[in-house]
Amino acid sequence: MTALVLCHFALALCAAPLVRWCGSRAFLVLALPPLAAAVWAAGRWSTVAAGGADTTVWTWLPDYRVDWALRLDALAELMVLLAAGVGTLVLVYCVSYFDARSPQLGRFAGSLLAFAGAMLGLVLADDLILLYIFWELTTVFSYLLIGQTSDRKRNRRSALQALTVTTLGGLTMLVGFLLLGHEAGTFRISAILADPPPPSGALSAAVVLILVGALSKSAIWPFSLWLPNAMAAPTPVSAYLHAAAMVKAGVYLIARLAPAFAEVTPWRPLLLVLGSATMLLGGWRALRLHDLKLVLAHGTVSQLGFLTVLTGAGRHDTGLAAVAMILGHALFKAPLFLVTGIVDHATGTRDLRRLSGLGRRLPAVCAVAVVAGLSMAAVPPLLGFTAKEAAFQALLDGDTADRWALAATVAGSALTTAYTLRYLWGAFARKPGVPGTRAHPVRPAFLAPPAVLALACLVLGPGTGWLRGLFGTYAAQFPAPAHPYHLALWHGAGPAFWLSCAAWAGGVLLFLAAAPVLRLGERLAWRSADRYFGRLLLGLERTALQCTGFVQRGSLSVYLVTTLSVVLAGQIAVLAVDAPWGGVPAPRVWDTPAQAGIGLMTCAVALLCLGVRRRMKAVVLAGLTGYGTALLFVLQGAPDLALTQFCVETVSMIVFVLVLRRMPVLFEENFVPLRRLLRMPVALAGGGAAALVVWIMAGHRRGDGSAGAAMVQEVAHHGLKDVVATILVDLRAWDTMGESAVLAVAAVGVTSLIYLHRRTDAAGPPVLPLPGDHPEAALRTDGSVASGALAGLPSGDEGAPERTWLAAGSTLAPERRSIVLEVVARLIYHPILVLSVYLLMCAENLPGGGFVAGLVAGVAFITRYLAGGRHELADAAPFAPGLFTGLGLFLSTGVALGGLAEGTVLHGWTWHGRLPVWGDAHLSTAVLFDCGVYLLVLGVVLDIVRALGARIDRHIERAAALRAQGRGAEPA
Repeated sequence: MTALVLCHFALALCAAPLVRWCGSRAFLVLALPPLAAAVWAAGRWSTVAAGGADTTVWTWLPDYRVDWALRLDALAELMVLLAAGVGTLVLVYCVSYFDARSPQLGRFAGSLLAFAGAMLGLVLADDLILLYIFWELTTVFSYLLIGQTSDRKRNRRSALQALTVTTLGGLTMLVGFLLLGHEAGTFRISAILADPPPPSGALSAAVVLILVGALSKSAIWPFSLWLPNAMAAPTPVSAYLHAAAMVKAGVYLIARLAPAFAEVTPWRPLLLVLGSATMLLGGWRALRLHDLKLVLAHGTVSQLGFLTVLTGAGRHDTGLAAVAMILGHALFKAPLFLVTGIVDHATGTRDLRRLSGLGRRLPAVCAVAVVAGLSMAAVPPLLGFTAKEAAFQALLDGDTADRWALAATVAGSALTTAYTLRYLWGAFARKPGVPGTRAHPVRPAFLAPPAVLALACLVLGPGTGWLRGLFGTYAAQFPAPAHPYHLALWHGAGPAFWLSCAAWAGGVLLFLAAAPVLRLGERLAWRSADRYFGRLLLGLERTALQCTGFVQRGSLSVYLVTTLSVVLAGQIAVLAVDAPWGGVPAPRVWDTPAQAGIGLMTCAVALLCLGVRRRMKAVVLAGLTGYGTALLFVLQGAPDLALTQFCVETVSMIVFVLVLRRMPVLFEENFVPLRRLLRMPVALAGGGAAALVVWIMAGHRRGDGSAGAAMVQEVAHHGLKDVVATILVDLRAWDTMGESAVLAVAAVGVTSLIYLHRRTDAAGPPVLPLPGDHPEAALRTDGSVASGALAGLPSGDEGAPERTWLAAGSTLAPERRSIVLEVVARLIYHPILVLSVYLLMCAENLPGGGFVAGLVAGVAFITRYLAGGRHELADAAPFAPGLFTGLGLFLSTGVALGGLAEGTVLHGWTWHGRLPVWGDAHLSTAVLFDCGVYLLVLGVVLDIVRALGARIDRHIERAAALRAQGRGAEPA
């Protein structure tokens, strides 16, 4: 089963190239997965009809009791045959409906096949969470299919409307699933149905929430508005999604849960009332429309209401009638949609007022439509008649609520007969005063898919005996009455038959009185729900814009005040409600007097930041607070944290200084005293609240129950000593891996913004003289050194340029050079790199690790940049920084995925051995993982320095060169 589901998605990825190579004939290849699913399901018919079931279960999220569980039983068998069988025919139909010149046909084909796979997974899912995942996948793919012609506003709006309504319903349903799983103690659907949880308020709430999702998916009132608008999609989409597959998902979910929850309040009244109302409203609306697809769309809404009544009634006979009607509806509504597409394709219109005489011009098409239409009107001996007779009799034998629903369904059936006649007359009859419609011939391959479905309606009416086993197996989940109903084409001229006759007679009268009915319908028509939806959406957009304009003011200080205020309010609320300070011992003021001194100095420096006007001074003071915090870590005995803090503060200060070179010296914001008085309390309160929370957390900590002792023991068991490093790269490597990816994305984002304006001149920028000691070193306007510019610079020969300590030191202007800094940089560069490697390799037993080692290595390259400029940085790191970042991510991810060989991602292992010269050695996955972090952090630092340092240097040098030529400086 899993392979059948996944092969749909796998082949959907290949749809675009298949369409490019084969044109519309690629749909024949894409029809193979649903065809295989239909053949497989047909082969399991006898087993499932006898009460058996096929299951596939994989443990997925054991801690949350979520499994990849698929199950084929009687109801799933029916839905698989519909989803896969009709899907196969629709894909074959697409071969003739589209041509190779259709825009974005490859994307459409892939989305349609992927939708078929999602629908297949939905009906096979035996886990509530898995069902929800496939449920939302059908929503996403239907959005793509409805909005296929995205250059049309109507398609975009219809797709958005369908997505909004069904997604909101799906999210509501998810909450219901979580409640139901909590009440039942499992998310397995078969287990819940076998042992339902006892009635309770939580169970009733879960049922209501689930039904909201089901009703929105099946377009039951008041969620009906999206389905008629979705007819903007191509006809194959309407035939598949909105007749046989997607809209059946809600009905399927109701039918699936009905055996266990039909007696839970308010299941039956909710479904009987809304289903009956939907059937009447949809059928009445269909009598006033002139577009053939819209007539069928509102007819579909009406029929879905009928199906909701039957599945929601929750009894043996109504369940039997429900599954028969589900099959019958798919077999007559899908071919009618496909016939509509053929009519539109052959004539260029779907307006029944402009169509005339097509019955004679396209007799085969007319015959297929008549057979399917008569089945929809429940005329014997077609399948629709058998299913509707079963429905009438089942409701007639029910209680008072069922009989009220019966009255509504009889009236709805009369409306069904009326709009069926309206459709057939409008599409194929010759109308007085309307010229005959010209139509080109229809190829047999084009008509074959709807003909197969219509033929099934004709064959399965008399052949209902073939369906009794499967349908009876589903109905057996309900308590059996004393005299259960049996499907048959003819039960005699009983009450159900006379009700059908009354429905036919009423439908004929409504059709003959078309003009008065149309006028009455226009008078009684409510205001369009689509208009209300549009106004609601517009109001939501305006509200969002106003909120965004109020909050997003472009001021960093406003953002910080807002964030701190929200955090502060949340903390105050928690402290006021929970009172967590109870029993917390009074904190010690300090462990050593040195802590008090450093703490006071750090607080004093932080307070000085509040009144600073100069940017550079603010950066230095902020950096001093970080160094003070690092000293507190040292005194507290946390060398790993202290080392990391020192490195982070150093790199951060350097980055800030690089940025501030091209910014004004003073803060440009006007410091109004009142504004400052408002900000200071917020800042102080935020800091005080954070300190209070930390104190409460520390006070609640108990030495005997802490996790630290267990972690120390676990680390020592593996022969290691550094608990912090082991936690980061082994015990919580998932967190480190995610943070590494976020760090890489942030670096790419920053550099992308800075390098937004790239040179596009293929011939290369003009070469300008480089201001410096050596006129032979040439500089291009993009900042690159011309070929040979650095050749021979560090030479000791007589007459050669003066010796430099750095490779590119002579490229700096004399006023920017510092011989002392160049000497220091040359002396400490290699020791710092060696230190970074040492910190990386000793992290298992001593302070260090990949993160801090990468920062230390970055400091080495920053030193060379500060001493020799951007050309020195290019000489020190000739490779693109992105190479280090990519290698780091690749190495970390590779180590993580390598654990799959043992069955678990990030599974750890250690190699022990002896190396020549080195001696005894060991290598673990944690070290390899840390090497990936080291490379990634180094790449990020180099990328930021190159972007914020070398890029700004280019601006400065270019501006100086332009000024030297008298052309004025270019803005940075």
